[in-house]
Amino acid sequence: MPDTVYAPSPAAMPSPVAGSSPSPGHAEAAQAGPLRPLLILIAFFLAMALGGVLAQRQAEPSTALPLPAHPAVVYFWLIVMEWGLVLYVWKVGLGRRWSSLQELIGGRWRSWREVAADAGLGVLMWGAWSLVSRAWESWAGPDSAASIGSLLPQRPHEIALWIALSLSAGFSEELVFRGYLQKQLQARTGSAPLAVLLQAALFGVSHGYQGVQRCLRIAVYGLLFGGVAAWRRSLRPGMVAHAWTDIASGIFRF
Repeated sequence: MPDTVYAPSPAAMPSPVAGSSPSPGHAEAAQAGPLRPLLILIAFFLAMALGGVLAQRQAEPSTALPLPAHPAVVYFWLIVMEWGLVLYVWKVGLGRRWSSLQELIGGRWRSWREVAADAGLGVLMWGAWSLVSRAWESWAGPDSAASIGSLLPQRPHEIALWIALSLSAGFSEELVFRGYLQKQLQARTGSAPLAVLLQAALFGVSHGYQGVQRCLRIAVYGLLFGGVAAWRRSLRPGMVAHAWTDIASGIFRF
């Protein structure tokens, strides 16, 4: 995945931005679904974390992860995995209920004003994360983990696939983490802050192939985006920010 989606009770929720109030089906999407699909998904991310740790160990004492010679191959299979997660959440986690998937995202845009509001908030989220990321790098110092620099796009076809991967990750990972996982964990723990914390931890460890320091930073990313998703009652701003963060990090290197 490139380096780069808590719904408290209405009484505790700050008033959402105009035009973003949830439709009647929103409460349904926040209810606890079957436990087995949730546990399988959590186990999948923990397995990814273990695989990432093993990949980092295999890279030692090299400075680069053992990756295929053609990054485009990696991009292709990551895109397949991202959309596989979306299908899993929709067909297994939500029981093929298209309406629940829409409500999990935050419903449809009803006007260009809503589109502009979500896009603007997404830009602010990206800016806030950029500041946090730079502050983290200044505080933590150089990262000793094996680099994923060889995975970044260089050729035109790699850039095109990277953009496709970034858009896929922006949609899929916000849907899975800040949407499905966060709401299911809240429904089962009864605590919105704990749900945000747990999904952020899973989000961080699922990027285990990037090393411990980056995992911690990505977990902070998950906390920020989880909080915004809860306040806005929508995954759309996070999806915008997430996709652009990945695009910028891969193509523009920031």
